Amino acid sequence: MFTDTLNHYPRMRQTQARLVSSTQLKNGMALARWSNLKDRIENIHSNHHTLSVYLNGAENSLRWQGSQTIASATSNSVCLMPANLDTNWEVRGPISHLHFYFSDTHLSQLIEQVWDKDGQRVQLDEIDFAEDALLTQLFCTTLGQSNWQDPLDQIALDSATQTALIHTLRHYSQRRLPTLRPTGGLPTWQLKRVVEFIEHHLNQPLTLTDMAGVTGLSDFHFARMFKQATGYPPHRYVLNRRLTQARHLLVESFLNMTEIALQCGFGSSSHFSNRFRAETGVSPTEYRAKQRS
Repeated sequence: MFTDTLNHYPRMRQTQARLVSSTQLKNGMALARWSNLKDRIENIHSNHHTLSVYLNGAENSLRWQGSQTIASATSNSVCLMPANLDTNWEVRGPISHLHFYFSDTHLSQLIEQVWDKDGQRVQLDEIDFAEDALLTQLFCTTLGQSNWQDPLDQIALDSATQTALIHTLRHYSQRRLPTLRPTGGLPTWQLKRVVEFIEHHLNQPLTLTDMAGVTGLSDFHFARMFKQATGYPPHRYVLNRRLTQARHLLVESFLNMTEIALQCGFGSSSHFSNRFRAETGVSPTEYRAKQRS
């Protein structure tokens, strides 16, 4: 099931690594979670870029070239392997890491959309076991803890991977790209249009691109301007609205849990219950009973 997602990103197929999960992102990018225990990998090569963040066990992995070896001093570290780079690795103990796969085309499009500059001739740096607080946070929490197959998490995945790409371009490439600073929120008329769109589609999967399309902005600029206007990133706003609607239906209707879940955009009653409890501290059934008493 997972391997179909990675047809264009075969880097790990010649290793002993176990594919735990994977998902295809917009525009053909992909995420994969791998684990390994003991391995020796020689001359691994691909025509795509790989940003790798260790969830744990980085100290059990080392890169070697000739007689030189490079190792990590921490359990969590970041590696960046540009396209067409040959690398050799040895795994001496349990490791777990996320791979983010993308191409020159993805980088070029992002530069043109975000910085309004020529996106050609992008050259990424080669990074071995770097400490990067932002990427570690993104990968170990937002990406590592999300359910990649859950439509509710797609907005968060889109935002997190876009942030990772922008950070990579600014800090690990030969291009000198300026820091991006908020320039204001959405105009009132655009915000009203987006909010109405969200309200009318709460029972359906929503993506960042869907919402940005209502305003005519790129995903990146929309997400920043939406947060400026509302105080919430898009994925949190949508989740809050779904839970608000669910609370209303729990109190004011006699719909069962499955019906409420589907009307509020949750894939199942169990998924709805898990999200509801995580946000409120009680189950939907307990909330309904308490409010009605």
